[in-house]
Amino acid sequence: MSAIRAEGLVKVFPSRAGEVRALDGVDLEVPAGTVLGLLGPNGAGKTTTVRILTTLLTPDAGTATVHGIDVARDPQSVRRSIGLSGQYAAVDEYLTGRENLLMIGRLYHLGGAAARTRAAELLEEFDLVDAADRPTKTYSGGMRRRLDLAGALVARPPIIFLDEPTTGLDPRSRLALWDVIEGLVRGGTTVLLTTQYLDEADKLADSIAVVDRGQVIARGTSDELKARMGGERLVVTVDHGQLEAGRGVLGGLATGPIEVEEHTRTLVAPVASGSTALIEAVRGFDEAGVRVLDLAMRRPTLDDVFLQLTGHHAEAEGPPDAADAPAAAPKGASR
Repeated sequence: MSAIRAEGLVKVFPSRAGEVRALDGVDLEVPAGTVLGLLGPNGAGKTTTVRILTTLLTPDAGTATVHGIDVARDPQSVRRSIGLSGQYAAVDEYLTGRENLLMIGRLYHLGGAAARTRAAELLEEFDLVDAADRPTKTYSGGMRRRLDLAGALVARPPIIFLDEPTTGLDPRSRLALWDVIEGLVRGGTTVLLTTQYLDEADKLADSIAVVDRGQVIARGTSDELKARMGGERLVVTVDHGQLEAGRGVLGGLATGPIEVEEHTRTLVAPVASGSTALIEAVRGFDEAGVRVLDLAMRRPTLDDVFLQLTGHHAEAEGPPDAADAPAAAPKGASR
């Protein structure tokens, strides 16, 4: 059964230049109890997709269902089935962490005792007990993120939307949030996760949809997407002023475009046979008088996939998504 399904989603926003086509026929399917990673750079259309699926926007064309419910025809029922943690932590900074969760519980009509019990459970689960009765304006960014995600889980929704949940967090906070997300999935929750971090998609997602310029340009598991690249990558760092000479050596070995990182003087070349290419590269650099500072072989990464598909890295800035500004949660739900 598909917990989330979208077919042909289109969304157009007005702009000074005329129109911005934020979505241009997006198709998605997320089986129940799995994680779909929606991967792409800023401006690719990830946030717009989430806002349509969570009833914050209506599509100009196409259809979408969440938990078997049409998002356009019955948005209130959709909202009762989902939790949403957006790019910006939606917490009241003048309330304590506990008060924020109690307020959300009341919005969901849980009743006083049930809301207090659920708040206590979530504060424990998200390691916020010590800070529970402090105003959230004193919380760190990671703590606010955890509280925001806790709020999305107050009503135990079967489907969670996480829109770039770890953006701006330090590495320790990112890892802690990853653990929380993995725990949710083990409990049977369906997650749609948008991210521009390839390691995040690699770690958390059962399947990945790569989005660029409002379209899904590739989909599959992480291993399936990497397998599309074929072969391995020869990574070489050379001495000052020898980038072009190094590129010349690799030109005869590479099976595709050679990536050049000028500031680190590193060349990355796709090759068909790792061991053979490594030997030939060492011989070629020696004959050409190129001083090699570092030489290694590695498997393709999701970044290699994205670079091949789009011509730029996944973390590269794109035009701002017309719907990237914070939006209020739909009425009748807290997120």
